[in-house]
Amino acid sequence: MIDAFNGYLYFVTIVEQGSITQASRVLSIPKSKLSRRLALLEQQLGSQLLLRTTRKQQLTESGLLLYQACKPHVEALNVMESLVHDKQNKIIGKLSILLPLEFFNKVISALITEFAFKYPDIEIHCHHYSDAYPEFDHQYDLVFVLHEKALPTSHWIGKTLLSFPQSIYVHESADLGNKNAIEELVLHKAIAASESEQWLFRNKDNVQVFTPNIAMVLSSNEMRLEACQRGVGIVKLPDYIAKNNPKLNVLSLEHNVMAQQLTILFQSRNIPAKTRTFIDYFQSKLGCLTNE
Repeated sequence: MIDAFNGYLYFVTIVEQGSITQASRVLSIPKSKLSRRLALLEQQLGSQLLLRTTRKQQLTESGLLLYQACKPHVEALNVMESLVHDKQNKIIGKLSILLPLEFFNKVISALITEFAFKYPDIEIHCHHYSDAYPEFDHQYDLVFVLHEKALPTSHWIGKTLLSFPQSIYVHESADLGNKNAIEELVLHKAIAASESEQWLFRNKDNVQVFTPNIAMVLSSNEMRLEACQRGVGIVKLPDYIAKNNPKLNVLSLEHNVMAQQLTILFQSRNIPAKTRTFIDYFQSKLGCLTNE
């Protein structure tokens, strides 16, 4: 379809410029290519469109009919192309963002509000998801994902912004002895985020996988934190959530828990100005997350 449109565009340009030579300059296309495309168009339509001599060119009756039919459509598509280009490069429009539930909600809310005041022509729509991974819906311009493993393969483009250290926490009154082997964690009940949860530990250049002995499944970070505070079991949490909690202790283990990555996903490398502006703004404010 695009190839067919180009053929008509080339034809209209040749007519309006008065020669293939001048049309090739305007379109930045070799004369030989334009000549071939014109000949192909005439062959497809079964009719000669232009009468050409060394001094001038003239439309045939068929050529005039085709020019009159094509001209409005070529102009309309050129206008639409300009509108799309302008929209792509203006800081304006609806910006849809998908965020994990319970992710620095107060801080993110403040940042988005500040951004809205700074760029009043951008209409922000912010939604949340509670699963480990979101569904990659095309209605969203940006999707924020917290993850430890590599993200599932998709056509989306990812950019990692931050790493958040994590630890295994236990109630302050729990006596787990001095053992620090990861395998021995199976002796203790655990609070997990899902039935299939695995805890990943960084062992030099390798990753050690541990399956916890699940006593309770709570998808909410805040709920897992509360359950651990009440002595239900051990729990894996990002340090920014639990590190200053006086009711919890960090288990000293032989290997560190894999850090949690914050990755931002967008649909194309050709990012609209409104989206690019928000990404740049958010990156400039990353200190608000790491200082929490």
